[in-house]
Amino acid sequence: MRYFFSNFVPPFRRILLIESGSRYLFDALLPDLPRLHGEELEVDLVTCYAGEPRGFRPGHGLVFRVTDYPGRAGRKRLYRQLAARGYDVVGIICAGEPIMTKWKWMLAARLPAKVFVLNENGDYFWLDRGHWRTIRHFVLFRAGLSGAGAVTTLARLLLFPATLAYLLAYAGAVHLRRKIRMLAQ
Repeated sequence: MRYFFSNFVPPFRRILLIESGSRYLFDALLPDLPRLHGEELEVDLVTCYAGEPRGFRPGHGLVFRVTDYPGRAGRKRLYRQLAARGYDVVGIICAGEPIMTKWKWMLAARLPAKVFVLNENGDYFWLDRGHWRTIRHFVLFRAGLSGAGAVTTLARLLLFPATLAYLLAYAGAVHLRRKIRMLAQ
């Protein structure tokens, strides 16, 4: 991840989009990118889906499917290939769906490019120090620790050890009673 400590946004020459959420988000984003950043823009895609999203321009980018890179050796090969492409910007979807979660964060951390996060509303923010308040709010919201859900989430978190202890004690008592009955017969 490059430029985390800077608000600098590099020029868009080559972008990697990691399709780690619903396809409709990139369907809406892809047609606008060449119009905003020039027709020579190359947009590559890492995906787990079959086919390409609407608006993907063949010849102006490559598609990398994670299913083509099985195992540890495959992942390392994908990381090397992507790092060699020299991306300026990496875009990831964080839409509250558990799709390619490990892939997107590992690629965002390993690739030397500026990272932006796209949410389910089509809004985005840069993953850098200048947007730490937005990042903090985003993380708290995804963890259920903001708004009305914060109280119930914190209550569950605080009650979890007591609930677990109760369930373990109950299970132990049931098994002990069964063992006593078997020995008595």
